[in-house]
Amino acid sequence: MTFSDVTASAGAWVLENGHRALLAVTGGRFPKKLLGMETIELHTIGRKSGQRRSSMLTAPIFEADRIVVIASKGGHSEHPDWYKNLVANPDVEVTFGESTTPWSARTADAQEKADLWLTAVKINPGYDGYQRKTDRDIPVVILTPRT
Repeated sequence: MTFSDVTASAGAWVLENGHRALLAVTGGRFPKKLLGMETIELHTIGRKSGQRRSSMLTAPIFEADRIVVIASKGGHSEHPDWYKNLVANPDVEVTFGESTTPWSARTADAQEKADLWLTAVKINPGYDGYQRKTDRDIPVVILTPRT
């Protein structure tokens, strides 16, 4: 693991666990937004364990019928585990506020990614920096409500 991967992993851990701690201390009232993005909790099924896993994420695009998240992991050389899990099982759940609902996840194709990436980077320019730090193509994930 490179130094860049170590710092990306540590940063991701601090952000996720710090976010969880703030939500616990404030009774879920803060932070609802982070860096101008909605915060969600994504629930996946572990591709190896079969157990429910949860990740706190920011959504640069948050609409009633579509949520977009970026599998950046701070520019780490490997995809985040939550992304690997949803690739293996695209039936996920999203918690936003007090509500948890079923969603379907898929990786944006090249054209969709090009369009969505521009919007995501306008909201959080850090995504471009993450992409420059890694050789992997950072996936853009589209979540849509499951009925």
